[in-house]
Amino acid sequence: MKATLAKLNRKLGEKFHSGAFLAPSFIGVMAFFIAPFFVVIYYAMIDNPVRQNFIWFENFQRVLGNQAFQAAAENTVIFSAIAVPLAVALALGLAVLLEQKIPVKSQLRTFFLSPMMVPVASIVLIWEVLFHQNGAINDLLSSIGSATGLFSYERLDGQWIDWFRSDYNQLPIVLLFLWKNLGYNMILFMAALNNIPKDLIEVAQIEGGGAFYIFRTVKMRFLSPTILFVTILSLINSFRVFREVFLLTGRHPYGGLYMLQHYMNNMFENLDYQSLAAAAIIMCIVMIGIIGLLFLIESRYGKDVEG
Repeated sequence: MKATLAKLNRKLGEKFHSGAFLAPSFIGVMAFFIAPFFVVIYYAMIDNPVRQNFIWFENFQRVLGNQAFQAAAENTVIFSAIAVPLAVALALGLAVLLEQKIPVKSQLRTFFLSPMMVPVASIVLIWEVLFHQNGAINDLLSSIGSATGLFSYERLDGQWIDWFRSDYNQLPIVLLFLWKNLGYNMILFMAALNNIPKDLIEVAQIEGGGAFYIFRTVKMRFLSPTILFVTILSLINSFRVFREVFLLTGRHPYGGLYMLQHYMNNMFENLDYQSLAAAAIIMCIVMIGIIGLLFLIESRYGKDVEG
C-alpha cells in the first residue's frame, strides 16, 4: 500500500513539475494569441465599441459588400496567384540547378541569399530608383529599343511610364517579392533534395531512366512535403507584402496595388474596429481553406513516401 501511494505521489509530482514548466508558455499563448482571437470575434459581432450591441453577421455582410474590400481582395488574389507559383517553381528550379556541378555554385547561392540581409528601407529605395517614372528601367528599355530596333519605347506626353501608377503596377511588386523570397525557398528545396535516398536514384539510373524521368517520378514524390511547406510560406508572405507597397506608394496606392492589408490598415486608422475584425476573420477563413486544400492534395500525392 505504501509503495502504491509513493508511486502515485511520484507521478503527481512529475505532472506538477511538468505543468509548472509549461505554465509560462501556456499563459503566454492564452494571453497573446487565444484571448485576442476571441476579442476579434467579439468586435466583429457588435455594432460599435461604445454601445456594444450584438448585430451578429451584419458586419460581415457590410464588409463583403464594400467596394474597397472587394477591390483589395481581388488585387490580393491576383498577386498571390502570380507570385506564389513563381516563387515555388523558380526556387525549385534554382535548387535543382545548384545541385549540379557548376563552377559558380557558391557565388550563386550567396547571391540569392543576400536579399535576406538587406533592410526593407534599402530595398524600397532600390526599387524607387529602378521603377521611377524617370528611373533606370525606363532608361534601359528605351536604350534597348533604340539600339535593336525591335520595339519603340518613346515618352508619352514627354514622360515615360509611371510603373506604380499604370496597369502594370503589380509587376515591380512581384519582382520584389521574388527577389526577397527566392533565396530562402531555394535553401529549403536544396535541403530536401539532399535528403532523398541516393539508392533510389541509382536504381532509376541503372534501369535507364533519364534526368527528367528521375526528377518527375522519384524526386518530386519526396519533395511534396517541402513543396507544400514552401507554398504555404510563400502564400503567407504574399499577404504580408503590404509593408513594401506601403513604403513605395502610401496608404492609397493606385489600382492593383491596393491590398487587403491596406483596407484593414485604413479601417484601423478610421477606428472602424468592427470592419477590421470582420475582414480579418474572412481572410483567416479563406487562408485556412486554401491551406487545408493544399494539405489534402499533398496527402494524396505524397502518401506513398510518408514515414
